[in-house]
Amino acid sequence: MSIYIIIITCAVSIAAFAIQPLMLRCQLNAWATVRHREYYRVFTYAFLHADWMHLLVNMFVLWSFGSGIIYSFNNVFTGNNEVRFVLLYFSAIPVSAAYSVYKHRDNPQYNAVGASGAVSAIVYVTIFLNPYDMLALWGIPIPGIVFGIVYLIYSGIMARRNVDNIGHDAHLCGAVYGFIFPAFFEPSLFVRFVKQLFFLN
Repeated sequence: MSIYIIIITCAVSIAAFAIQPLMLRCQLNAWATVRHREYYRVFTYAFLHADWMHLLVNMFVLWSFGSGIIYSFNNVFTGNNEVRFVLLYFSAIPVSAAYSVYKHRDNPQYNAVGASGAVSAIVYVTIFLNPYDMLALWGIPIPGIVFGIVYLIYSGIMARRNVDNIGHDAHLCGAVYGFIFPAFFEPSLFVRFVKQLFFLN
């Protein structure tokens, strides 16, 4: 299922590289979203990217974790888990943008693009369901839960500093949303997570 999202995102992003009005019209401008009620921006921004590297990194992570999410869902849920994956991804887009819209609602100069918030949700679902599965960070394998904690701390610090153009708020919100998403369907998964975390199974 993730491959279809990747194809669509790549097509729209590549088009926006060449068509500046498309980029301007669909990026997440918090001021326009609130003042002009252009609410569609809280979805469309995730299909745009700043450059090729931004696009390739997000799509690589989505591809890497996408199929694993379906497998993990199959281990804990019954029903159509591809639908559950689509719900996760597309609901994470506005959720990860919500705080940025609120924070920058009076700043016409603030713009954001990228699927990073939704991709963060995908990664953190994986961590929640399998906290000690190994993730490769710059080629170094580390437990997912360790990466998750470090990344949350880093995103929180960088969001407060606001010294670059990276949407750390979206990363943070997407990560938190991904972490709690499975429990919307089965609250007992929190107990399962704690048992896995402290080797109580």
